[in-house]
Amino acid sequence: MLTMRDVLQARRTIAGHLPPTPSWSYPLLDEAAGRRVVLKHENAQPTGAFKVRGALNLLAGTEAGDALVTYSTGNHARAIAYAAREYGRPATIVMPEHADEVKVRAVEALGATVVRHGADMGEAERFAQTLPGRLVSPGDEPALIAGVATLYLELLERHPELDTLVVPVGSGTGAAGACLVAAAVAPGCRVIAVQSQAAPAAHDSWRAGSCVYRQNRTNVDGLATGRGFAGPQEILRAHLSDFVLLGDDAIGDARRLLARRAGTQAEGAGAAALAAVLARPELMGSAVGVVVTGANATELELAR
Repeated sequence: MLTMRDVLQARRTIAGHLPPTPSWSYPLLDEAAGRRVVLKHENAQPTGAFKVRGALNLLAGTEAGDALVTYSTGNHARAIAYAAREYGRPATIVMPEHADEVKVRAVEALGATVVRHGADMGEAERFAQTLPGRLVSPGDEPALIAGVATLYLELLERHPELDTLVVPVGSGTGAAGACLVAAAVAPGCRVIAVQSQAAPAAHDSWRAGSCVYRQNRTNVDGLATGRGFAGPQEILRAHLSDFVLLGDDAIGDARRLLARRAGTQAEGAGAAALAAVLARPELMGSAVGVVVTGANATELELAR
């Protein structure tokens, strides 16, 4: 079981690679939400998303020379590619055949090998399991959870007044990290997860108390997972306060609000937490922490 000792060690590891990201409020966004909202700008990371924290922490603990293999639609892929370049390791990323072309090119530009296979993440995962190398799960890797947890430690240290954290969920590493940190340093702060109702595997796994598979029909790439992951789910079952499902349209509306009122570009997953704040105000406190988890919107998302 992960502890805060792991998170503190991850912070020391990551500090040599990444500075803390900024966090602050925007009056027009507070007005729209009817409460104080603090945005944490993980969209400012060099890969455009928070997952680079976990990848750097994980690579620090692998054997020199290990070849890495993983599967992803985008941000996890880019994070592993970035960390592999930092540590001088070869990496192969399996991406579904329909993966966004710009996201594929971004991974390749970091030096990783991209293999396109399968119609969805499930087929990409099964193919990745057949390849030689150290297989990296997007969810069931304690080092990934400890790494991304560092962003919530930064957020709560700078804003101890926060009474609610709202976290988007794909594999669940971010929400698990938020739960770990809040339980240790801000036990009065509630953690609420949010996922697309068109890809509810993590939500349904949490409700059921065991990992389940669900159809994945969301247009929000960062939330497009078809199963629960055991490691994050164990932490969520111990600490998560609530779990919200939203339609993709509500997430799109939140993206536009971030652009208009906070001058912030977010991909769909990066706006999902704000969408939950707007859609479910009865669950929120008076000071809410929202992480803009990523900025890597597809051209289609931008057009919408």
